[in-house]
Amino acid sequence: MNPETNNNKNILPEKDAKLLLILLVIASCLLVMGLILPMMTITKLLMFSNSFSVLSAVVELLENGHLLLFAVVAGFSIVVPILKIGVLFGLLLNRTANSSTVKKLLHLMHEYGRWAMLDVMVVAVLIVTVKLGAIASIEVHSGLFVFGLSVLLIMFITRRVVSLTNDPKSE
Repeated sequence: MNPETNNNKNILPEKDAKLLLILLVIASCLLVMGLILPMMTITKLLMFSNSFSVLSAVVELLENGHLLLFAVVAGFSIVVPILKIGVLFGLLLNRTANSSTVKKLLHLMHEYGRWAMLDVMVVAVLIVTVKLGAIASIEVHSGLFVFGLSVLLIMFITRRVVSLTNDPKSE
């Protein structure tokens, strides 16, 4: 029996899967760093300074009772990326999971996942900037760039996995 006719055939070439797995480990580390590192410092009236990261901002939203904002920012900036990374790890480690469910999940991740992380953070930064523009200054730190880089890398990996699973050569 030809292994390629088996229903549990590899949907990703081994070489591509290994490279994408390495990139996913890097993206995971960048995401953790991006969540923890300070993203910006807000200085009010030249005297009061406050630095925050994604995690500290989410905690602050919760502590101040902004439950809807907490849910949106935490969900789209923390929970969804972690779930997306988990699904990608599962797929890359088990390359024989050729089912319609996996393909549907990949399609959803690719189509809607790109809105989940970066856009929410950009909107949040813009809101803060607009609200405080006249009375405060904002200094951007490395956490914002590391977080953005992790988002872009996760988007690239997802796009690559989707294109490889849809490639007729891999079927």
